[in-house]
Amino acid sequence: MTTDPKPATSRAKFPPPAFFVLALAAGFLVRWRWPASIWPGNDEALRGAGAAVFLAGLLFASWAVRTFRVAGTSPNPTRPTEALAFAGPYRFTRNPMYLGLSAASAGLAMFWNGLWALLSVPVAMALVSRFVIVREERYLASRFGTPYLEYTKNVRRWI
Repeated sequence: MTTDPKPATSRAKFPPPAFFVLALAAGFLVRWRWPASIWPGNDEALRGAGAAVFLAGLLFASWAVRTFRVAGTSPNPTRPTEALAFAGPYRFTRNPMYLGLSAASAGLAMFWNGLWALLSVPVAMALVSRFVIVREERYLASRFGTPYLEYTKNVRRWI
């Protein structure tokens, strides 16, 4: 029996959006036990800013998904990557979907004025980096070689 040195997928074990959903849920559960606000009182400006950040994050992530589809590949990390995407938001960040999910999560935390939920966003980002992005980048380097490695030299992981 031989093993294929080039895996067919990144072998990510957990769907990336779930990291953000679970982190936010944990943040709001902690808030229930130990209330803490980002801003004292019920500030409509914070709610408005949160809604704007949430929508901007969703739009940015959607732009990334659309860019993947135009390039002819799936945004699902459990499926094989058929092509690299260098256009659209991928000119600015190697992970615009995760950056968009981060912004959307921060926006929800701001909208609901939840300090613990807001503090959970960097935790989710760290978990995605450790358990998804590292695997994805290893897979893409193996699958695409020099073009991908050159891309990583010119475009930052986050921003």
